[in-house]
Formats: sequence, C-alpha cells, structure tokens
Amino acid sequence: MILSGVDFSDLQKRLIHGVEKVVVLSHRNPDGDAVGASLGLSNLLEKLGHTVHVVVPNPLPRFLKWMKGARDIVVHSNNTARAERIISEATLMFALDFNDLTRIREYDSFVSGNPCYKVLIDHHPHPGDFANLVISNTESSSTAELVYHVIHHLGLASYIDSDSASCIYAGIMTDTGNFSYNSSRPDTFMTVARLLEFGIEKNKIYDAVFDNFSFERMRLMGFCLDRKMVFLPEYQTAYIALSQDELKAYDFKVGDSEGFVNLPLSIKGVRFSALFIENKDRVKVSFRSKGSFAVNVMASTYFQGGGHRNASGGESFDSLEETVQRFEALLPEFNEELHAE
Repeated sequence: MILSGVDFSDLQKRLIHGVEKVVVLSHRNPDGDAVGASLGLSNLLEKLGHTVHVVVPNPLPRFLKWMKGARDIVVHSNNTARAERIISEATLMFALDFNDLTRIREYDSFVSGNPCYKVLIDHHPHPGDFANLVISNTESSSTAELVYHVIHHLGLASYIDSDSASCIYAGIMTDTGNFSYNSSRPDTFMTVARLLEFGIEKNKIYDAVFDNFSFERMRLMGFCLDRKMVFLPEYQTAYIALSQDELKAYDFKVGDSEGFVNLPLSIKGVRFSALFIENKDRVKVSFRSKGSFAVNVMASTYFQGGGHRNASGGESFDSLEETVQRFEALLPEFNEELHAE
C-alpha cells in the first residue's frame, strides 16, 4: 500500500470529531498539482463542516481557475495581511506539494510560529521536519494522488464529489504531462479509474488545462522554438532563455510558459532540457530530463532548488545572461551522467 505504516488516528479525530479552522498551503508559482491537490482537499473538508482557506504565495495560472474554489484562493502577494491572519489563526494546517518551508518563505515565519497541528503531504524527496504528521512518498505520481489516498485512509471517500474528484484528477494529469511521465505505477491508473466513477469529465478537464491558452502565448511558444532554443548536441542538452523584454513583447501572463521546458525534449538525442525565465529580482530555472539523468542534483547544488529526478527547478539571483553562462559552464561536470544509459 502506498501509505502503509502511516498513523492517521490523530488527524482522523480532528477531522471527524472536531470543527477546525483549516488552512491549506502550497508552494510559490503554484502548478496544476499544487492547485488540484489543495482544492480537492479543501472542497472535501468544507463538506465536513470545517472552515477552510487555501493560501498560496503568488497568483496561479489562468488555465487553473476553472476549478471549484480557485477564485477563493488567498494569494499572499495580493492580500498579505489577510493571508497572514488566516495562517496565524488556523487550528489545523495542511502543507501540500512542497517539502520545505523555503518554498513558502513569504510567510514561513507565520507557519512555524503557529503551534497548531500540521500535516505535510508531498511526493518530493527529503521532506522537512516542520509537520506533526508527514505523509511523503516519492513514488507517487503527484501530491494530488497522495491526497486521494489520504482521503481514502481517513475513511472519508464518501465525501468526494465530482468537484473534488475533478481537482484531484487535474493535479494528477498535469504532474504527469497527461500521463506521459511519472505514471508507471498501476496505482496511479487505479486512482484515476476511481475518480472517473465520480462523474468527472476528463475531456473537458484536458481542454481547460491544455487547450485554453491565449493567442499571444502561442506566438510566444513559436518565438521560443524559432529564435530562442539553443541546442548543445555534445551534451544532449537544449535550453530556452526568455528576458523580461521578450515576455512583455508577447503580453506574458502567469502560466503562459507552462510546458515550454518540455519542448526541447522532443528533439532526437536531447536528454536534458532547461528553461530560464527572467523575473524582476531573480531568474526562475526549470529542468526536465529523460532516463537516468537526475536534474534535481544540479538544481539543488547550484540553483537553490530541488525536486524530482526528471523534473526539478530552482532560481538564480544573477542576471539572465550570467545564469545561462553558469549553466553552460556546468555541463562538462555532468557530461558522464548525461551520456549514461
């Protein structure tokens, strides 16, 4: 069993026999898994009678706002005082899809300063020790899949409805690239089969997530492919780097670069792909790989990040040009691993 050995008794008592002020937290730059897992859980907890708020550090992409509860998410960067008050007054916290408080550094002091019961649910390696209950499994396709199993183990599956199931399914779908990676375990497809029984409309969910981009975003993707993609065949690597000026030229909105890091992996012979996005005060770094090459090693060692073996990210406080130069200079160090079978 994916959650064998986890003692749910304390959490079960709180959720079934008490009324809690629950806050569900997720990481900076929330993706489909973070939002889907958070809303899937929060919608269910509201049906149990709890007061629930979802808090994220910064805005979520437009293509995720169709989920029930998405427009009620409290964005710390937009409403700092309210977000910090909610966190401070919570009697129960869920930390979803991140393994360390550095991923929510905008309000980590309010999390650590609240002595309430905390639950970590995550599928990234090396979970931190800030939670009372740690539910971590790196073999899980996504945090959303883990949330489903947690709900099942708590005996609360009867409270799942099509809205909660749709959110959880979206989290699994997005974190597996529509089941093209991180989805080799039979448990993942068994979970999806159970979610389908709640009447979710998977084709509409796919359209809402993957076929709902703006015209400007599609033009930006074409620009990346035509003008910005750099291919380094000697290292089986390709990357894309986008400046603030280039993003503004295409009316960039949060989420418009979703999936861009995967584009170079379609090139024959490319095992390692990187995406560099210039922000106002830092450069966001995203890595993807095929096979055995562990991108989380480079991310954690050189870019203050981490993640999975084949999907990871970090950040740089150097300029975009300096960050890319440093990345290229690191490739010889990883040459043996890049060419390993």
